[in-house]
Amino acid sequence: MRSRFVLLTRCTCVLVGLLGVRAVPAQDDPGSVRAWGWNAHGQCTVPAPNSSFMAISGGGQHSLALKSDRSVVAWGDNASGQCNVPAPNAGFLAISAGYDHSMGLKADGSIVAWGSNTIGQCNVPTPNEDFVQVSAGFSHSLGLKADGSVVAWGWNSFGQCNVPAPNADFVAVSAGGGFSAGLKCDGSIVAWGWDDLGQCDVPEPNADFVALAAGSGHTLALRSDHSIVAWGIGTDGQCTVPPPNADFVMVAAGGSHSVGLKADGSIVGWGANTNGQCNAPSPNLGFVAVGAGASHSLGLLGWISGDLDWDGDVDLSDLAQLLANYGTTAGVTYDDGDLDGDGDVDLSDLAELLAHYGEGG
Repeated sequence: MRSRFVLLTRCTCVLVGLLGVRAVPAQDDPGSVRAWGWNAHGQCTVPAPNSSFMAISGGGQHSLALKSDRSVVAWGDNASGQCNVPAPNAGFLAISAGYDHSMGLKADGSIVAWGSNTIGQCNVPTPNEDFVQVSAGFSHSLGLKADGSVVAWGWNSFGQCNVPAPNADFVAVSAGGGFSAGLKCDGSIVAWGWDDLGQCDVPEPNADFVALAAGSGHTLALRSDHSIVAWGIGTDGQCTVPPPNADFVMVAAGGSHSVGLKADGSIVGWGANTNGQCNAPSPNLGFVAVGAGASHSLGLLGWISGDLDWDGDVDLSDLAQLLANYGTTAGVTYDDGDLDGDGDVDLSDLAELLAHYGEGG
């Protein structure tokens, strides 16, 4: 279980370690979500209580967020049931919102999918096990296995579910409008499917990438030097990264806009801005994750790994809380000290908290 979480963290949370994100300052509302842009379906209206969130994902006209207790909160358009999280709503480690379907990765390595299933995008192939990452596209889905292979299902009119050989050594995947992209362990990117706009044509040099995000018709990739490379359709400026193209630690691609998170906790948005989806709310600071939907954007405010009481810092009270639950193997959540989501509070959780001890306030 622990090895699965380590790989999941490597694939989906480039903010940890790999990119050297600076310590997050204490916030008045750590773990809350900010949303902006098109809100016709309530996709920017975060349900109360807006707290204790750990991950976010923007879909077509809906939004998903993962709570510290490993439950999923969904809001916005629900015409296809994409906001109806199946029971039991517990044990999730990661989430991904597609156009009108949703996906969640469970702690046991299985995938749960719900919402529109007109083309089989919610029918997870068997064996439904050993997954470490999920990504929902327009009407297709991707799952990354612990062995580095990719499983794809759903809409396949453009070959977006036909993973190119060799189907191995992937460390991250992202599903776009009618195409797919995967990051290899050597830092190169492979893209397949719909390519009439060049969204699968990875620019040279195809190397030194550490994260990627596929949008409706464009792709973003983050290099190890914290710069962003963008390709595909760019008619709305979604591939024109604003200067200075530096210090980025996370990327998210929407319908026709792009969002990047800076190491200082600020958000930069570019591309189509008809609904204000590129206008990050003020104060634009303290963010630790970003998400992008069709025409809206999401930002997660600073929580620090180990801040069990959500007061904006990791201190003696958090350490005491973890130690009080040390050795517990049933019914524990992040708030109890299960920082790695493996179902117990043990030495790895203690080490994670101590690594962040003193951060924040």
